[in-house]
Amino acid sequence: MRYFLEIAYDGTRFHGWQVQPNALSVQEVLDDSLSKILRETIVTTGSGRTDTGVHASQQFVHFDCSQPLDPQQVVYRLNRILPDDISAYNLYLVLDEAHARYDAFARTYHYHITLRKDPFKRYYAWYHSKSLHVASMNEAAAILLKYEDFTTFSKVKGDTKHYRCNLYEAVWEQQGDELMFTIRANRFLRGMVRLIVGALVDVGRGKLTIAQFEQMIASQDRSQASGAAPSEGLYLARVEYPEHLLQNITQNKL
Repeated sequence: MRYFLEIAYDGTRFHGWQVQPNALSVQEVLDDSLSKILRETIVTTGSGRTDTGVHASQQFVHFDCSQPLDPQQVVYRLNRILPDDISAYNLYLVLDEAHARYDAFARTYHYHITLRKDPFKRYYAWYHSKSLHVASMNEAAAILLKYEDFTTFSKVKGDTKHYRCNLYEAVWEQQGDELMFTIRANRFLRGMVRLIVGALVDVGRGKLTIAQFEQMIASQDRSQASGAAPSEGLYLARVEYPEHLLQNITQNKL
């Protein structure tokens, strides 16, 4: 039987989502916790991989289990043994062929910047001491929607076969001293959002013109990218699935 599990986590102390040697990951902790309460070896597959220090306000994983599960009881028991920086929200029975990663058709990330030094946000937003020209940042962000190849904003590492992404939204919003960038696409490359944010902030600082930003994208040259924004401001915020899969999930939601 295949299940989808909706979770959230504070990525501060984790070396990203994926299991890796000699480093603590969200996946490792989740797999161990599920294996303990279900009394069989559980290996989860996430909808996407978040890097070290990156958070998720919504992440989906799937896993297979040999026994029928009571979603409410599993979520309750799981939250009792998970550390405080990981939460389980809902468990859903899905079709056997459902896949948390490959069936997702869109993902949304948020990036938070604070223009006011706040000790309570030091792990959850990028503190930027200088004012930023948000209108210019939005003008540059809109240019992203014209392109599909984001080689410039990618890391060399990984098993990426191509660098094409369909972007649906890229916009900055400001409320007082807080800025939030929303970016939605069918897929993201490793490190892509933080590299884009770093370049857009350079536009907002006046360090990079809008024309230079577009030239950076068009170059498909990683060496042209600005530095990556810090990980603490980044959140995986939403994962979307096709309607038929969501209907199947909804029928089993408690």
